[in-house]
Amino acid sequence: MSRILLTILLTTGFLNSKFYHREFYDTGKLKAQGWFIDFNKEMYWTYFYENGKIMESGHYKNNLRDGYWYFYSKDGKLEMEGHFNKNQKVKWWLFYDKNEKVNHKCQLKDGVKNGYCLKYRNEELTSAEKFKDGKKVKEWFSFASFKKENKLSDLK
Repeated sequence: MSRILLTILLTTGFLNSKFYHREFYDTGKLKAQGWFIDFNKEMYWTYFYENGKIMESGHYKNNLRDGYWYFYSKDGKLEMEGHFNKNQKVKWWLFYDKNEKVNHKCQLKDGVKNGYCLKYRNEELTSAEKFKDGKKVKEWFSFASFKKENKLSDLK
């Protein structure tokens, strides 16, 4: 039976298709929507909480998160945003407090802190930390001391 179904799918061109997909909760509320190409998640996708608020949104490439993504709380507030490469968090990520103000931003590699993290309180920079493979190497509490030991170009 499965061989017949595969033959039908191949002859109808269904395996080389692009279609917009929607998933629903048992309640009928929208759970997710986005594009499939050849049965792989591709392009822009959005996921929703059952209350209708956006949970997360971003791009897929070949079934893996790839590109910029946004993540929200159940009440619709932005919690974090940043880059994915092949399903791994990379580059700069921004993390928000309950008032949607940046409370820290960090450089990530393969999903762990690797580089600098800048901490904020009330939108004011309070400290900078340096990480290597997820372990804190050093922390600075003044911009002058940070500049003495680091190049600002490392923050790009």
